[in-house]
Amino acid sequence: MYERMNILKKADFEKLHESTLKIFQDVGIAFHSPKALKIFKNHGIKVDGNKVYFEPEHLEKALQTAPSEFKIHARNPEKSLTIGGNNLVIAPGYGSPFIMKNGEKRRSTLKDYVNFCKLVQTSRHIDMNGMLMGDPSDRPADKAHLDMVFSNIVTSDKPFIGSSASQKAATDSIELAGIAWGGKENILDKPVTMAVISSLSPLQYSNEMAEALIVYAKYGQVNMLALLAQAGATAPITIPGLLVTQNAEILAGIILTQLVNPGSPVIYGSTSTVTDMSKGSLAVGAPELSLIQNATQRMGQYYGIPTRGSGAITDSHSLDMQAGIESTLALTTTIMSGANFILHGCGILESYLSMSFEKFLADEEICGMLKRMLKPLEITDERIDFETIKSVGCGGEYLTHPKTFQHCRTEFYVPDLLQRNDYSTWTNKGKKQLDDLARKKFNQRLEEWEKPDIDPDMESRLANYVKDNY
Repeated sequence: MYERMNILKKADFEKLHESTLKIFQDVGIAFHSPKALKIFKNHGIKVDGNKVYFEPEHLEKALQTAPSEFKIHARNPEKSLTIGGNNLVIAPGYGSPFIMKNGEKRRSTLKDYVNFCKLVQTSRHIDMNGMLMGDPSDRPADKAHLDMVFSNIVTSDKPFIGSSASQKAATDSIELAGIAWGGKENILDKPVTMAVISSLSPLQYSNEMAEALIVYAKYGQVNMLALLAQAGATAPITIPGLLVTQNAEILAGIILTQLVNPGSPVIYGSTSTVTDMSKGSLAVGAPELSLIQNATQRMGQYYGIPTRGSGAITDSHSLDMQAGIESTLALTTTIMSGANFILHGCGILESYLSMSFEKFLADEEICGMLKRMLKPLEITDERIDFETIKSVGCGGEYLTHPKTFQHCRTEFYVPDLLQRNDYSTWTNKGKKQLDDLARKKFNQRLEEWEKPDIDPDMESRLANYVKDNY
């Protein structure tokens, strides 16, 4: 059997690992956080200025305590998720300051964010609510996280990502999650939310990210260690060189989480890609992104840690063929490489700069199709159904057979947006394009949304916390 996507051999893993240890010992990782530096010093790790130098045993000890699988709990227990093993969790886009709607670009608002929460809640393919699904420009930059986390909790009952913008934002996220679970003591070492922790390539952690990591680890919440390094700009231009520097950055963050709270859950992740050298710009639609994603998932699996990969991302400015090509390639490669968690699963345009409601709904179709492809085939006598094959015989038909009627609504994936009608029907319906259908579906989904059950007193306490901290 050909394993065309298995691009790393055993010797490659060992070479990348050994090169990472050289970085740890000879180059170091810079942490621009006095709190993080103090933690490292207190554990006997060499610190010189803001540079931290790790020995192999520091990594080995962290890998021994970091869980290979964990559960993240939802307000609705039926929507709790297991991350790790052979499980796949998909979350929406993250970090975009703009909205692309009807072909026009504008700043995102809190209303946009709430609408994305409603799309997540009504989605049959998106498992977890996000954060920064559009950065609300109509809220103060240092307070907007309060509104977003509040919206995550009251608009959806799926697990959610919290804020990692600063120590205060992380603390507020934990406080709000604590209210939603009846007290912070009820979420201590019970994961209910997650931080996206991005290192500052090359080989650095900002003060804000390091301190947010410490807050989440302290309470046993999930730290997703992730970065976006650009080969040729913030990472070596060669893919192997990038893999080594990003590995060092991710593992340094994981070591810190385990020093703060051994056993706290972590995810090994990256959305690194290459630089368009003709412009000096990010190229998320490049095939090299998929190459990097494949290797990233393999490295996380090598260390026995749940992995995170890229989603349906594109450099395109609109819901066009370029967006479809790039998004499908990135998402398919990442999922087929064994990623446990997908960030940016839906909605991204313009190299992360914009979110789009129409793109969100189109990307859901890719997610749904890939989940269908991953569903195992049950090769049993009942599923083969020899008696039906025998009764139809040679030259018969299955279209009107009772077994076809019995399974026709459940056996195949049924798309929400994709068209399978003939030309005449398509013409008579106005020759609608995918973005036309997505706009209509967007309004339908908002109408379908129902506020999930939430205790009125709890919602009041959440709202009061937001008000008191504005």
